Amino acid sequence: MKLEQAIQSTKFKNEMHKASLNILYTAWWLKTQMSKVLKEFGLTHEQYNVLRILKGKYPEQLCVKDISCRMIEKSSNVPRIIDRLVIKKLVKRADSPTDKRETVTTLTQAGLAVLAASTESVNQLMDEMVKMENKEAEQLNVLLERLRGTEV
Repeated sequence: MKLEQAIQSTKFKNEMHKASLNILYTAWWLKTQMSKVLKEFGLTHEQYNVLRILKGKYPEQLCVKDISCRMIEKSSNVPRIIDRLVIKKLVKRADSPTDKRETVTTLTQAGLAVLAASTESVNQLMDEMVKMENKEAEQLNVLLERLRGTEV
């Protein structure tokens, strides 16, 4: 769907303004579609992101600060997300062996299983939704990284 149809507007300051809105709209669209898939597994985007981060270091444990700095959405309340994952028995917390003031988190076997199943569904969704050749995806990645070149 064209951006103009989606937001019912044809007035843009310039092509950069339109591109910025197009990125925001596309991010929302992808997130909405992924939310539907993740809901089947009882997960939110943020919870799925935490599980993926923990899987990247598994079987090592990570503290909240290390998880937070790897999050896609930096404003996420990581301790609250971890609390919910602990209740679901997808992760477990322990006292840090190096610093008694902090806790560390690791995936449980149930967390590994839910992550594997949900990732399979998310990957299938992305394969169906994102109709783009590898070369095009490479070009898009270069452009998006250039756009974020001023990121602080």
